[in-house]
Amino acid sequence: MRMFHLYSALFLGLAWGMVSPAGVGAPAAEAEKAKDLTFDDIKFEMKKGDDFERSMLTEKIEKLDGRSIRIRGFMLPSFQQKGITQFVLVRDNLECCFGPGAALYDCIVVEMQGGASASFTVKPIAVEGIFKVQEFKGPDGKHLAIYHLDGTKVK
Repeated sequence: MRMFHLYSALFLGLAWGMVSPAGVGAPAAEAEKAKDLTFDDIKFEMKKGDDFERSMLTEKIEKLDGRSIRIRGFMLPSFQQKGITQFVLVRDNLECCFGPGAALYDCIVVEMQGGASASFTVKPIAVEGIFKVQEFKGPDGKHLAIYHLDGTKVK
């Protein structure tokens, strides 16, 4: 249940402008073929209840910052059905949970670029774009997400 509340807080914070990214993120990537990733590729060691620190990220994750990637997941439901330009991509569809609590590495804040948009679906989607390590904090200062994607395509 905590996972649902975390993702709900993140979505509502984005929608109402209460959540803002910390820092400016990585420089734009040059035109490159998108690297296929899974959520397992951006997972790192973090104990439940620990505060996030950038030093927790692996070298492999740090090297992805600013790179073009493609990753599959589920779009977090929103109030909008079509023309969605900002959403949260999550590892699973929340119908089954792998233990209590949501992990920071199990969601990515996606902002579509260049007029691109998406339509809501309950099916898995593949999102392509520039991956960034960019911290998103709630009004209480707690991390809600640490990954961001400047999306260019959704399939």
